[in-house]
Amino acid sequence: MAPPTLRFADLVRLLTRPSRAVVLIDGGSGSGKSVFAGRLADAWPRGVQVVSLDALYPGWDGLAAGSAAVPALTRPDAPGYRAWDWAAAAPGRVVPLDPRVDLIVEGCGALTPPNRRLATAGVWLDLDASQRRLRALARDGETFAPHWERWAAQERAHWAANRPADLADVVVAGERITTRHLDWAE
Repeated sequence: MAPPTLRFADLVRLLTRPSRAVVLIDGGSGSGKSVFAGRLADAWPRGVQVVSLDALYPGWDGLAAGSAAVPALTRPDAPGYRAWDWAAAAPGRVVPLDPRVDLIVEGCGALTPPNRRLATAGVWLDLDASQRRLRALARDGETFAPHWERWAAQERAHWAANRPADLADVVVAGERITTRHLDWAE
């Protein structure tokens, strides 16, 4: 039996909880995580904060460190996080978070078994590697091009160790949105 297919508006209603919602969005570079998180935030029925792991990775070798920072973002007593200053290649400013406001965290490394246990839902964006590469390089051009393989190796290590696609409650492949574990009655 194929998983149910949802319209985007139905997905937003499903992800929004009476209490604080925490949604983790994962996928490879260029899969559309930031755009999808923006679409969710724009459609969210109340206040929501969006954190991109791009702001937390400590440089081009920092995927695992960015992933490890996710639990601190979900803590109810978390005042915020220290962003990475890519230009200075050093820790940057502190960004405050309101622990009462819903949270969307997007980035490769967001979905790991420990992180998923802290969230209300996990989303996997599925797109083949060649399309992802074209999109990522069109978006970031020469900034990303020299680091593509280095970053892709970290993504593959994350996928092998954490199996984020299997942890996801929702899979987005193009315009097709399917659910696995979420229950409409929740």
